[in-house]
Amino acid sequence: MKYDKKSEAEPVDDGICYGRNAVLELLKSGRDVDKIYVKNGDIEGSVTLIIAKAKERGIPVVYVEKEKLDKLSRGGAHQGVVASAAGVEYSSIDGILEYAAERGEQPFIVVCDGVEDPHNLGAVIRCAEGCGVHGVIISKRHSATVNATAVKASAGAIAHMRIAKVTNIAAALDELKEKGLWVYGAEADGESIYDTDMSGAAAIVVGSEGFGISRLIREKCDFMVSIPMYGKVNSFNVSCAAAVILCEAARKRNG
Repeated sequence: MKYDKKSEAEPVDDGICYGRNAVLELLKSGRDVDKIYVKNGDIEGSVTLIIAKAKERGIPVVYVEKEKLDKLSRGGAHQGVVASAAGVEYSSIDGILEYAAERGEQPFIVVCDGVEDPHNLGAVIRCAEGCGVHGVIISKRHSATVNATAVKASAGAIAHMRIAKVTNIAAALDELKEKGLWVYGAEADGESIYDTDMSGAAAIVVGSEGFGISRLIREKCDFMVSIPMYGKVNSFNVSCAAAVILCEAARKRNG
């Protein structure tokens, strides 16, 4: 499945989280947070709840001017709130599988093969969390960084998602297959997702924005699946495609 290309945003340093919903979800997740920055005079709505949660956890709240928040978020849509947190705590593949076992569920994993736009990565993680995915696997190379842009795009879902960062996606798929998972690759020439049973232990692979799944990774997939298209365009953005596929897989898993 070929995805529409989005321009890459300038990355923001890991550990910076901005936007009201993203910061609130970060606080709820229990992750270590060093400090919360709030715009002077902007104490209303969800900001009040953020401040209360921060004080409840003993996290310092600093009131600053908008220019300080603009600098911390590098111009991102911070909505008057920025959090400085510990860097992303990556999981392992075994950690993801153990989490699924703890929940008494068949493993449900998303694998990102070359997703390079942090907005897209964050949106994929948001879809994954909403569909009950146990973990997301990304590559250390040729992949977007889990930075503040991705955190914002995930609407805070990253704080609740186990993310494994691996050296080799192909080797990771081999490991998943050895542990009983079926691997489904999302490509335009695959079988319709509506005719495919994805209810068991599954890893769903989504490819890069411009080129889809790489040849080597395609060869590792047990099945290829696609989304039927009925309009004049022949592709979805990767995060949109992930949403459709994961929702269908989740429906079959929980139906």
